[in-house]
This record gives sequence, C-alpha cells and structure tokens, in this order.
Amino acid sequence: MKSEKFASLNRRTIISILIIISAALLGFRLFQMQILNRNSYENKSAGNSIKSIEKIPLRGVMYDRNMNLLVNNIPAYTIRITPDRYNKKLNHLLEAVLEVDSGYIDNILKQYKVYSRFQPIKIKRGVSFDTIAWLEENQEYLPGVDYIVEMHRDYPAGINGSHIFGYIKEVSQRQLNKKNNYYNLGDYIGSKGIEKTYETELRGKKGWNYVLVDSRRKRIGKYRNGLQDLPAVKGSDIVLSIDEDVQRVAEEELKGRTGALVAIEPATGEILALVSAPEYDLSKFSYITPKDFLQKLYNDPRKPLFNRATMSVKPPGSTYKILAAIAALDLGVINTSTTFYCNGGLTIGGRFFKCHGIHGNINVINAIEKSCNSFFYNLIFKIGIDRWADYSRRFGFGLKTGIDIGEENAGLIPDSKYYEKIYGPKWPTSIMASLVIGQGETSVTPLQLAQFTALIANNGVTYLPHLVKGFIDNTGNVVPYNFKKVDVKIDKKVFDEVKEGMFLVVNGEGTATHIRSKEYLIAGKTGTAQNPHGKDHAWFIAFAPYDNPQIAVAVLVENVGFGGTYAAPIAKKIIETYLNGLKENSKVLDNSIVRLDN
Repeated sequence: MKSEKFASLNRRTIISILIIISAALLGFRLFQMQILNRNSYENKSAGNSIKSIEKIPLRGVMYDRNMNLLVNNIPAYTIRITPDRYNKKLNHLLEAVLEVDSGYIDNILKQYKVYSRFQPIKIKRGVSFDTIAWLEENQEYLPGVDYIVEMHRDYPAGINGSHIFGYIKEVSQRQLNKKNNYYNLGDYIGSKGIEKTYETELRGKKGWNYVLVDSRRKRIGKYRNGLQDLPAVKGSDIVLSIDEDVQRVAEEELKGRTGALVAIEPATGEILALVSAPEYDLSKFSYITPKDFLQKLYNDPRKPLFNRATMSVKPPGSTYKILAAIAALDLGVINTSTTFYCNGGLTIGGRFFKCHGIHGNINVINAIEKSCNSFFYNLIFKIGIDRWADYSRRFGFGLKTGIDIGEENAGLIPDSKYYEKIYGPKWPTSIMASLVIGQGETSVTPLQLAQFTALIANNGVTYLPHLVKGFIDNTGNVVPYNFKKVDVKIDKKVFDEVKEGMFLVVNGEGTATHIRSKEYLIAGKTGTAQNPHGKDHAWFIAFAPYDNPQIAVAVLVENVGFGGTYAAPIAKKIIETYLNGLKENSKVLDNSIVRLDN
C-alpha cells in the first residue's frame, strides 16, 4: 500500500514537472513570437492582407545645349483587362473596337497567365479618345475592362535624332530573367541610343501604394489611410550637347542620301550634331509599333536602323593623308622645307601609282593643299607602316571612341603583323602606298574622323566624344558628367603646319575652294574613297573658324563621287549654321570672323 502511494506521488511529481516545463516553453514561445519576433510576423501577416501597387514615375526629358526641349512625355490611354472579372466572350467585340487581329487579346492574356488573375494586364497602348469615350459609355457591359493614362515619348522639336535618342519599349522576358528587381512585365525600358545608355537616370524611381485586400486579393481599402505610401520620383531631365538648329540642318542636308555626319566642339568633345541617313520615325515606337512599319524597316536595302555615323567603316580616302603628315613632322623625318618630286605618280614594286596631277617639287603643306598622292607615297616609306599604325591609334583609329550611345565599330588599321598573317614575312610593301592615301584595308567611321578633326583643330587635345552634357538636379542646375581627356601629346607646331595646309585646301588653290565662306575662315580636307560596288564615297573633314576653332565636322556621302563636290558643301552649311547661332547668342567670335573678297 505504501509503495503504491509512493508510485502515485512520483507520477504526480513527474506530470507536474512536465506540465510546468510545457507551460514554460509555451510561454517563452509566445513571448518570442509576440515580443521578440513581432515585426517579422506582422510583416508576414500583412503580406496576406496588404497589396502593393506600383506607381510608375515620369521619365526624364531631354533638352539640347540651349535648353530647347527635344524629347518630352505626353499622356496616352492604355486599355487594361483584369482576368478574374473579364469574360472572354467579349474578345470579338473588344478586338473590333481596338482594330486588332482576331486572337490578339487571347495571346496577351496567355503571356500573363503565370501572374495573379486580379492583376490588370495592359492590352493596348495609345488608343484614341473616341475609343475611351466608347468604353466609358459601355462600362457596365464590359466587366474587367478599364483604362489608365500613361506617358509616352513625344518629339516637339521636329528633328528625327533617331540614332541619337533611341526609343523605349516594353521590357522583354529575357530582360526580366536577368535578376533585375526594378522591372515587371509591362514596364518600359530604354532601347538604343541615349534612352538605353542613360536608362537608370531617365527612368526615375517607382512609388508604391499599399491597399488592403481580401483572401481573393480583391481591393477593400487603403492601408493605414495611405500614410505609408511612397511617391514615385521622376527621372532626371538631361541636357544633350547637340544643337537643335545644327541637327535639323544636318538632317535636311542628308535627306534622300545615304551617309553620315558628325559635328564636334573641339575643346570639349561635345557632339553638336550626329546624323545617319536614312533615318526612321521614332514616334512609331512610342506605342505598339506596327508590324508593317517594322517589316519595312528591316527589309529596306538602305538599312535605316544601321547607325552609319558610328558603325559604318569605309576607307577614309585622302582625308587620311593628314595623319601621315602629322606622323612624319612629329617624328622629324621631314620638315616644311622637305620636298618630293611629283611627275604624275610613282612606281613602287613594279607598279605605277597615280597622282591627281603633276605637281613638281612639293612640300607637305602644299601636298595637303593639292592632295598630292606622290608626296605621300614617298612619305609612307620614311615613316614605316608600324609607326604609321601607331600614330593612327593615338588618334583613335582602329579603336572605339567610347561614345555614350553604345553601338560603335572600331574599324581597322593594318600593320606589319596584319600583313604577315596574310602574306607571310615577305609581304608586298607596295601595299603601303594605298594605305597612306586612305585606301586599301584602312577603314574608319565618320565619328572617328570627326574626333580626328577635333584633335587637329584643338592642337591634339579634346575629350571623348559624347552626346550628354549632364543632368538637371533638384535646384534646376545642370550637373555635368565627366568624360576622359584625350591628349595625343604632339607639339603644337606640328598642328600649325598641318592646319596651314588644310586652310589652303579651302582658301588657297586646293580641292575645296568652291566652299570658301564669306564670313568664316574654314580649313578642311577632301577625300574620295574607292568603292568596288559602285560610285565612290565622298568624304570631307573641316573645322572653323581657322584662328579659333569652335566646330569640327566629318561628312560622308555614299556612292556619289568626289568629296569636294558632294560632301564639302554640306560641311560648309553645318559650319555656318552653328557659327551664326553662336553670333546670335553673343558668343566670343570677334577674332575669328573674317570677310573675304569674292
């Protein structure tokens, strides 16, 4: 009996201890959940009852260097469908109203199938006001169909700038898969040009509205009266380096042609105009781009989507003779007193290489003026191909410039190693005669030639070519971007001697005297690049005013003939447009304006 009481007492003790331990553990767990981990569980609970709604910020706009608005935002209507409330029997009616193909709505809904049925899906952007009015009148018969007002790009200045601005488009599934938490399906993202390069600055920061939803994720009210909502932050407005008037004239001058033009401010590397012709209509990309428009672009044999200003590589023709002149003068293998005899050409390796005329004894300055091939045939053998290639690269040829619109071609500058791979150690050195006059395998872009001209105009110093000056901060001030300085480290005397020859090309007895300006002293160099597939390509590079260069230009017109005939007049028009604009804006040009007699 006694042992039974003892056993019973032990059991009661053990049970009591277990109860106390259990109560203690439960109490601690409740303390941990309610006190220590309160915030964590509140967030999880809130996630079941609170829905966050994105607020898309306004995209930053673009101004030209004189604060003229170039790229703006305009309101546009977008039709949406919420799948949970929508009846697919309405597809036929809605597709007819929206003027889209049968099956259009179903295809879009399938793309968004993995998302919540309560999430509105954008069906068509840029619909007309008449369509919105019809929707309002018939709203009660269209459950799950609504509309929102979004902002789309507009180009109020009336210039194309298609290879400058780029465009925005709906983010692709591939881009969404790149672990970027900013974008969701249906968002816009910069594509091509400045829109792409400066996407982070232009897009701004999304805002968030928090609403209460029920178990079916349907909205039932605001969360905490909207006190925790976050406003969207507008993207930064940016200031471009281009001049609206110069850009417009450049586009007009190349209209109907195939070619490119790049104008640069020599001291800063700022691009004043950049045109690749033919261009295309950027406004077509503001909404849903029509398939027939895209098909026409893709099938156009002139390739309007191809940026010739930065991507097209062509032999530079006689414009490249200046590179050899700079190299030879800097190396000291010649001076301005050195002459070579021109009797109409030069025999090299058993082959006769022609000149444009018979110039007799001629020095480097007059060889640039007259574009004498014979002088430069002789010169390349004094320089040597590898030193010639080295100077080419110092001026940026054979390399990408780093322009801030991304797409760019490096071109080709051959050297001895290049030819050894093709011909072996005993490659024919007569090839060098073609290289020195800008033919053969040498290939450059219009942008590279424009930078080259800017370096000559500014005595070997400039900055990487760029299209954006800076962004506008909250105080309205322009915060400039910093770009890398370019310095070829060549004595100013060399540039003075070369520039004298370029001055005579236009103002002496050279190959572009017909573009002599009555207001400004222009220095330049013509070039005609051989084209095995048709007429030659016309090149012209120039800077002005001669004594105080404010603009450097490179012009390419494809398949037309002589550079002096077709490219030089365009350069003159661009130069005069820009310098006249500077005069009107009271810039300092007094020392550079020169009126010449007819």
